[in-house]
Amino acid sequence: MDSPPRVSIIIVSWNALPLLKQCMPSVVATDYPDLEIILADNASTDGSAEWVEATFPDVKIVRHPENWLFCRGNNAAVPHATGDYIVLLNNDIETPPAWLRPLVAAMEAAPDVAAVQPKLLQYDQRDHFEYAGAAGGFLDRYGYPFTRGRVFFTLEKDEGQYDEARDVDWATGAALLLRRAALDEVGLLDERFEMHMEEIDLCWRLWRHGYRVRVEPTSRVYHIGGGSLAQGSPRKVYYNFRNSLLMLYKNLPPARWRLLFPVRLLLDTVAMLRALISGRPRETAAILRAYRDARRLRRTYTADRPAASETKAPPSYRGTIVVDYFLRGRRRFSELPEGRFESIAAKSRRDDLFVERGISPQKAP
Repeated sequence: MDSPPRVSIIIVSWNALPLLKQCMPSVVATDYPDLEIILADNASTDGSAEWVEATFPDVKIVRHPENWLFCRGNNAAVPHATGDYIVLLNNDIETPPAWLRPLVAAMEAAPDVAAVQPKLLQYDQRDHFEYAGAAGGFLDRYGYPFTRGRVFFTLEKDEGQYDEARDVDWATGAALLLRRAALDEVGLLDERFEMHMEEIDLCWRLWRHGYRVRVEPTSRVYHIGGGSLAQGSPRKVYYNFRNSLLMLYKNLPPARWRLLFPVRLLLDTVAMLRALISGRPRETAAILRAYRDARRLRRTYTADRPAASETKAPPSYRGTIVVDYFLRGRRRFSELPEGRFESIAAKSRRDDLFVERGISPQKAP
């Protein structure tokens, strides 16, 4: 790149001084010529902002008056960013020096690409994919997310099997490069989500507006994970189930939502019973609360819902990942039948064609 575009990295943090000491030096050492780093501090009381200010004086610090969690914490920092591109980066990510260049190159090569993620690997086991994003995310027909390299509880070893750069349904918010102009058009993270699933919602909105979302595996970063909420935490379960329902209600046409919801309710009921039988009653209670609160919040999304004829990607996997994983034993992404995947861009073009012909995509063959 002869004249590289300016990039702003936003790192939201709350009382995470040990993680910042562990990971911030690698971010500051990023080999990119026009870089701005912003720490969005969610009113930490552990000296996080003061340590960053003293150790890395070139880092811009935005101090929030309280803990605004991930969505609002990032959104409130965006107006302080001056970059053409914005990176949302977790505070528990270690970055190699050259990690940013391939992501920017992917954006510069295709003006319709609005979001791109690197390959996400585990910090402590660097030849294995990390839960939060692995090598790019997908949604099944009922809105359950999975990734190349992680399906439910199975984390694969990275053996180069997913090194193809490609379009995906969604890209991880743990390390996400976004086109500023696209954000100006579609909006920022949905603050009603607070945290979890917000990047999937954002990527879906980008697809709905004609943009593409990609993964660029030549860039890789290392994620510690569990910095905000540990796996299995009832609070994490609550946000994942609640926000998944809100995302589907918000982005699916009403007719499609009405067809999907009964099946989704059945599958989630099975998940509740499984947690109860396995001795995890707090997880069962979290799912029940998620359904209750999702129902309460649905009315706030009336204006956000798409037209009846709109079915822009995602999801692109026509199968049911719950059945594939738990009943058919397909534990790895590569074991899922290729014929059940539909090209995301092709799916969008197909839906547009049916709409032009006056045919509902839901009734199309």
